[in-house]
Amino acid sequence: MEYIVEKIGMSRTITVPSKPVTLLRVLDSKVCEVNAKDGNVVTAIVAYNSGKKMNKAIEGQQKKYSISSEFNRFVTLEVANTEAGDLDLAPLAEAKVLKTTFTTKGRGFSGAMKRWNFSGGPASHGHRFGRRTGSIGNAEWPGRVMKGRKMPGQYGNTQNSVKNEIISYDAENNIIVVIGSVPGANGSLGRVKVAK
Repeated sequence: MEYIVEKIGMSRTITVPSKPVTLLRVLDSKVCEVNAKDGNVVTAIVAYNSGKKMNKAIEGQQKKYSISSEFNRFVTLEVANTEAGDLDLAPLAEAKVLKTTFTTKGRGFSGAMKRWNFSGGPASHGHRFGRRTGSIGNAEWPGRVMKGRKMPGQYGNTQNSVKNEIISYDAENNIIVVIGSVPGANGSLGRVKVAK
């Protein structure tokens, strides 16, 4: 079962020793249409902080499924519902492990030290190496830079999935607390899947 969630942020438990935890809020969702063949459904979600601008395509979807204007995002999910209506959150109460998928923080064009954790050259007096990549070439064979060489470039802003154990689920406020960190910035939207 899949759900669209918002990352609230990180905290820790008050037990000794304490454990780092991440808080995820399940967004208000409505199931609009159920596909009988593959079990996937078209779901409308309320995205308070990052909703799309209204356009004719979104208005047409809202009119087609008779939903209010606050439901301004549409996604295809695998859920427990068999018919249209409010999203069934019952599987979250019994879930033990979640697979969370978010887009990582974008760090732009980064050097090799930041991107690949290179150690860099000596920092003492007289050295000009600094934070450079170092030699990337070869001798006579193959006479070119091999594919996959670790070099500076675009870092972050990629989709990443991790598995997290659930500590607690607050059904009243739709907040899931999982052990460990989850990729992405606070306030970003991602999807979670019940893995166990």
